[in-house]
Amino acid sequence: MRASASGMILFDKPEGWTSHDAVAAFRRMLPKGAKVGHCGTLDPLATGLLILLVGPCTRLQARMQGLDKVYAGRIRLGVRTDTGDVTGTVLETKTVPSLDLARVQACLDSMVGALEMPAPAYSAVKHKGKALYRYARAGLEVPVKPRSCTVFSWKALGLQSPDFEHRLTCSSGTYVRSLAELAGSKLGCGATVLTLRRERIAGFRIEDAITLEAARKLDSGSLQRLMTASLMRLGETLAQANRPMAPDSLPL
Repeated sequence: MRASASGMILFDKPEGWTSHDAVAAFRRMLPKGAKVGHCGTLDPLATGLLILLVGPCTRLQARMQGLDKVYAGRIRLGVRTDTGDVTGTVLETKTVPSLDLARVQACLDSMVGALEMPAPAYSAVKHKGKALYRYARAGLEVPVKPRSCTVFSWKALGLQSPDFEHRLTCSSGTYVRSLAELAGSKLGCGATVLTLRRERIAGFRIEDAITLEAARKLDSGSLQRLMTASLMRLGETLAQANRPMAPDSLPL
């Protein structure tokens, strides 16, 4: 492959990896010096669709980060952690009240619409040029300005207490961990993210993403063709970027 590698990669990020880990892995597969960037951080706990831009296409990064997203996963009730997910230190546990799916859904419905929410303390959001998680790891509290986001749809798909399954359609800038904690507060028992998978970014779906194992089997020409094919769909996706995804069109 020539050093002028360019295009887009739809990557199925595995659990335990940071978004930077994904960038580093593909840098090793590409010609030396190839520029690679990602379009929207996924927490290490989360799996699923991570868009990587290569070469000159990295100039589209800011535009791509603003696209709407779909997540699915499980939330655990009755526990609150410092990270907002089950990887963190438990801060509080409470008895989960008797709930049915309808009550959980009513709680989620109350959060549909425009919201102002702070980023989690353990996140890559910057304060004075430094990621919030670095302050949190040092035991320092810093002021976090609420961020605007929009929840287009939030569906409870199943309840097996203390956990419930959900699917969320939302704007860029939405933190699922913050939403889970708010839901737990509304239900009176606290909550934390148990599993999370990003299924869709605008018109790009996880079904079209490549796994790490599959990517490593590609020769240089095949990898470039993959990046080019993904890039061909970008124009249509950006043209539709100002229209929120219709929740009714999503598979349950």
